[in-house]
Order: sequence, then C-alpha cells, then structure tokens
Amino acid sequence: MAGTKLSSLRVTRPQKTLRELTLDQMRNAIIDGHFKPGERLVERDLCTQLGVSRTIVREVLRHLESEGLVATVGTRGPVVAVTTPEQALQIYEIRGALEGMAARACAERRDPKLAAALQAALDRIKAAYGRKRMDLVLEETTEFYRALFAGAERDVAWGIVSSLTARINRLRSMTIKTPGRDHEGPTQMQRIVDAIRDGDGDTAFRAAQEHVGIASSIARALLAETTAA
Repeated sequence: MAGTKLSSLRVTRPQKTLRELTLDQMRNAIIDGHFKPGERLVERDLCTQLGVSRTIVREVLRHLESEGLVATVGTRGPVVAVTTPEQALQIYEIRGALEGMAARACAERRDPKLAAALQAALDRIKAAYGRKRMDLVLEETTEFYRALFAGAERDVAWGIVSSLTARINRLRSMTIKTPGRDHEGPTQMQRIVDAIRDGDGDTAFRAAQEHVGIASSIARALLAETTAA
C-alpha cells in the first residue's frame, strides 16, 4: 500500500526542458516568418513574449546563431539572419549533391522495405499538404530525407544536411507556399521513390537533383524579390 501511494506521487518529467521548448518556439517563429529577416531580437521583449528568463533567451539566441537563423550585427545586437540568393544557391548545391548520392545508393540496395518506408513518408507529406498543414509538411519532409539517408547508410552526409536543417526549412517554408508547389513538389519526390523502387540508381540521382534544382530556382527568385523590395 505504501509503495502504491508513493508511486502515485511520482512527478512525470516533461519530455522537453523549458530551454528546448523555447528554442523550438523561436526557431518556428523565424522559419514561419513571424520574425522577419533583419529584424532586431531584443532580449527584454522576447522575455516578455515567451515568458522565460533572460538567461534562457540568451542561450536560445546563441543556439539559433549556430544554426544560421540569427546573426549578431555590430551594436544592433542579435537580428534574424538574412539569407541572400547566393547563400541559398550554396545550400541547394550541397543538398543536390548529397541527396542525389543518397537516392542513388538507396536504389542500388534494391530493398522493397526501404522503398515502402519512403513511400509512406511521402504519403504523409501529401496528406499534410491536403490538410494545408505547412508545419507538418516541413516535419514530414525532414523525416523523408532522414529515411533516405538512413536507407543509403550515409550517416556522415546526413550529419552535414542536419547541420543545415534550420536554414533548409526556412527556405522550404517559402517554396512550399508558392502556387502549385503542393502538387509539383510531391510529384517530383514521387519520381525519386519510383526510381528507388525500380532499382534505377541513375534515374533516382537525376530525379533528386531535378527536385532540388527546381526548389533552388523558386527560393532564389523569392529572395531576389525580397531584396529588391
């Protein structure tokens, strides 16, 4: 009885710390455009908006700076980092090279279970588009590529992509909202999955690079418009 009473009082630990929750909130706010590129991030104001201490805000801003979402500009202090079309091109070039390599490796494995897992991930992306849940589109797209690199057994390459995930999702949050992208993007990704299912490494490589290339063009055009404005 005593043991039962004690166990019922056990405190359930939250899955994430307050710092991690704050980090997620700030990261999403930047990716979603709540905080605009170049906008100052005033610690005092963020403490009030987020309801956390200045210590946590400072730690979160330092972490976001390491992810490339925040920059420190002279006496202005931390601001939302600005991504130029040239920087976007470099990010997409890295994606194209690594994702093409991973897609080819997956196809050459000729593993039906891997192809089925990628198809399931892509189906979740399509469903998220159908529900107009762009946050889920980003989440499921990241999972798709995690499965792609895991299936290709390219953990070092995935580590490189993961280090760019925040910046990739910031660009992706722009491109997925453009007219027709809800259909064109999944259709391009379907070609990657089909080629992997067929064991066609060359086609998988080209399909992955084509998908990234189109996204690159869209993102750089949007960034150029923003810069011109």
